Amino acid sequence: MQSAQKKKERSSYPILFMMPALVIFAIFFLIPIITSFYYSLTVWDFSSVKFVGMQNFVNFFKDQALSSSVVHTLIYAFLTSSLKVIIAFFIAVFLTSKIRTKNFIRSAVFFPNLVSTMAVGLIFAALMHPTKGLINIFLEAIGLHAVDFLGNVNTALYSVIAVDVWKGLSISVVIYIAGIQSIDSNYYEAASIDGANGWQKLWNITFPLLTPARNSIIILSLIGGLRCFDLIWAMTGGGPGFATDVLASIIYKQYAYGYYGLSTAGNVIMLILISAIAYPLQHFLNKQEEAIS
Repeated sequence: MQSAQKKKERSSYPILFMMPALVIFAIFFLIPIITSFYYSLTVWDFSSVKFVGMQNFVNFFKDQALSSSVVHTLIYAFLTSSLKVIIAFFIAVFLTSKIRTKNFIRSAVFFPNLVSTMAVGLIFAALMHPTKGLINIFLEAIGLHAVDFLGNVNTALYSVIAVDVWKGLSISVVIYIAGIQSIDSNYYEAASIDGANGWQKLWNITFPLLTPARNSIIILSLIGGLRCFDLIWAMTGGGPGFATDVLASIIYKQYAYGYYGLSTAGNVIMLILISAIAYPLQHFLNKQEEAIS
């Protein structure tokens, strides 16, 4: 009887430690999500609530300006993520080679991460100005035509993507460098004895053993791209027209216009979209990691 009571006390003991975290999780995560799902089914303001079912979601996808933001979000997220993964890999390999100035270059590469995203957006918006921007002044100086980077619907989104990649490379490079430095040098020595050249070492040793670092970069950059708002808002405000509007900027605009139910539905769509992409991708990458190890 006494041993059974002690067993019961022992089994409930860890739950007591989990309770504070569970309470915080419920207050700041579960309750807001449930509340958001409810309000996405209503037309509401701060004085009244009217239940409309799925009408907000229907309106969201019927409106071309709103539904196009989902496409822009996916383009933005996948392009920024893939470019960061590829470019950062080669920069990290270069910065872990035997070059004398690598510490200085590492500092220069990390510098963009120290600057506020809003500040970066405003600076590049000025640099990309169609007539007064330094980039266009340089293009004209070498005999090329000026480009309206942010005012042309065909180039605006990709111009913002390029700036996002420039700013986000620093963290990706740091993660890769940490991964490369954790690889046992014995692998490279054994490969050298077998006559492997630099490219073969890179492809057969560095690339596979960087899978955990690469997977972290993919997940972090992809989720960051799906949630991006501040850089787009600073550079284009979603324009020209709706050419660079993503889910986050559309949600903000709908709140500003007073369409609270519609904007809450946009939040729910964003949550579902991120979950539908991130969780299966995480599962796939984990399986890939296990197969390599």
